[in-house]
Amino acid sequence: MRLLMNVAALLGLLVFPTFAFAQDLALKRVMLSSGGLGYFEYEANVDGDATLKLTVSLGQVDDVLKSLVVYDDKGGVGGLSLPGREPLAQAFKDLPFDENSLGSPAELLQALKGAQVTVGGSRSISGRIVSVEEDSVALPDNKGMVKRTRVTLYTDRGLQQFILEDAENLQFADAGLRDKVGQALVAIQGNRAKDARIIDLTMRGQGRRTVRVAYIVEAPVWKASYRLTLGADPAVARSGLQGWAVVENLSGQDWKDVDLTLVSGRPVAFHQALYNAYYVTRPEVPVEIAGRLMPGIDRGGVTADQQRAKSSPPMPAPAPSRAQQERFGASPQIAMAPPPPPAAPMAAAADQFEASDAATQVIFRFPRAVSVENGRTLSIPIVDRQVPAARLALYQAETAARNPLAAIRLTNDGDSGLPPGIITLYERDKGGYVSYVGDARLSAFPVGETRLLAYALDEKILIERDVAQTDRVASGAIANGALRLSRVVRQTTVYRVRGPVKEPRQLVVVQRRLPGWTLTKPEAKDVELSEGNYRIPFRLPGGDQTQTFEVVQEQTQQQEIRLVESAAEQIRVYAQAREFDAKTRDALSRVLQLQQAATDAQRKVQQVDAERQTIAQEQARLRDNLARVPANSDLQRRYLATLDKQETDLEALASRRADAEKSAEAAREALRAYVVQLG
Repeated sequence: MRLLMNVAALLGLLVFPTFAFAQDLALKRVMLSSGGLGYFEYEANVDGDATLKLTVSLGQVDDVLKSLVVYDDKGGVGGLSLPGREPLAQAFKDLPFDENSLGSPAELLQALKGAQVTVGGSRSISGRIVSVEEDSVALPDNKGMVKRTRVTLYTDRGLQQFILEDAENLQFADAGLRDKVGQALVAIQGNRAKDARIIDLTMRGQGRRTVRVAYIVEAPVWKASYRLTLGADPAVARSGLQGWAVVENLSGQDWKDVDLTLVSGRPVAFHQALYNAYYVTRPEVPVEIAGRLMPGIDRGGVTADQQRAKSSPPMPAPAPSRAQQERFGASPQIAMAPPPPPAAPMAAAADQFEASDAATQVIFRFPRAVSVENGRTLSIPIVDRQVPAARLALYQAETAARNPLAAIRLTNDGDSGLPPGIITLYERDKGGYVSYVGDARLSAFPVGETRLLAYALDEKILIERDVAQTDRVASGAIANGALRLSRVVRQTTVYRVRGPVKEPRQLVVVQRRLPGWTLTKPEAKDVELSEGNYRIPFRLPGGDQTQTFEVVQEQTQQQEIRLVESAAEQIRVYAQAREFDAKTRDALSRVLQLQQAATDAQRKVQQVDAERQTIAQEQARLRDNLARVPANSDLQRRYLATLDKQETDLEALASRRADAEKSAEAAREALRAYVVQLG
């Protein structure tokens, strides 16, 4: 196979870009956040202007573009550049061939039909490419067939052909085309690492100096785990606490002698696709073509009143630029944050983290340089000290209905907070042997706070729980024609507890706090509130006796009863209520009497209406019979006499009803007047 099979040799020498001197960036500091972010800081020694190369994974480019910061005390940042998200697609965008055309010389020539080429070898030919075809040629002595590529050129002497595999060299006559093919080959070489991007950082400055480059990218969340060893004597109020940080290096590079810092907090963090190309959609308008003019018809007009246009408000003056502010002495609104302090020197003693509290997070800094290979996990102690720990029984009805949980009241009396994590609890017996007793979960633990850590079921304590609710009238007063009541709704939860015979215990009952209700029993001075629950302590002295505890919550509800419209039965109940004073009860009794009088008067009206209804029904029957009896018969005369008498009775009933209605209205008015004068 001749050199022609190598596309690079076919096209000649390629020109690669050159960069100024720069020492490789070395990873010096790693800070991992429990928010799932990692801070990576690099250093490099540069001299004068330089270009630093930083390789990051494709998935990290967005975060790097968002957060990359450069610290150069004796220089400045010239700029940042990196290949596009689809560098090959962009490289071939304006080329007359695609990436697949560089698979072989034949495919490239096929894609460049019409290009002027010069072929060297035993027979030199110059012309334009017409066609590229595969051909099968028999080998000598019938040893089979071999495929050859036959290229046809259009030359000054007509169409001429040559075998591509037999040509010693081939050159494109167009220098611009040669450059385009060379650029495509460079793009292919730079895109071999599909999941990585090389970022070029240009530094401007004088002299030798140290430059720091840092960025924040997604990183595995570091985890905290704890071990709490309880002593054999429950009276001892302190226990040993060990805390460990579990760190994974999945950054794609080894950490060699880096300054490691762990941060526990909940920072606000965003991700934005800065590495994607976005385009603004523009409205499409038709191409304007001059056509035949067709003026409209003038139909006249009327004179319009002209008003002086109001002057436009002056435009606000543009804000001064940063350069103008600095020139005229004004302080800029946005200032660059100072670079972080250099890493602390390696500690010579213990390996435990140095913990400190910040405004919104806890910082753990390892005093010695740390080395972790990519893909490996590291576990480092972050705390090892004695802490206040008191044993208790924690009752949560929704977790276990009949037994409380064995728990520890842990207090953070240290100098810094602790991150959340799992706690494994051990217990040391009087002989010094240690046994596992359970696990617990620790939430974020600021300095000075306490946590109740439940780790096992305490089956030595048995609890029965009963809930009852009552409703009673507390007070009442009459105002504005209404009886205003105060009702007290009480919910009582009774706990019957049988504890260990020989072991006194501290019991903490978790009771749901009813919104808008007040805890009236026990006293609230020793009660805690936690996430909508009361935590109520009770003391179990020990012994074979059942202890009874009550938790009472009350709510006062207001109710209004309109006296004129309310039923007599309801008012009668309140008139006998001993929760009201005598004056209120007497007033309600009088209201009841007046209401009864109004009811009696209304009943007389209803009686008259009933009599009228009876007569009306009888008259309808008689008129129906009259239609069936013979005229001038005795029965007809009898029906007519009866109808005449009923008409007389109806007139009398109408007079009685009017009198009864007046009496009923007078009784109702007496009731309303009395209620109004009550206040």
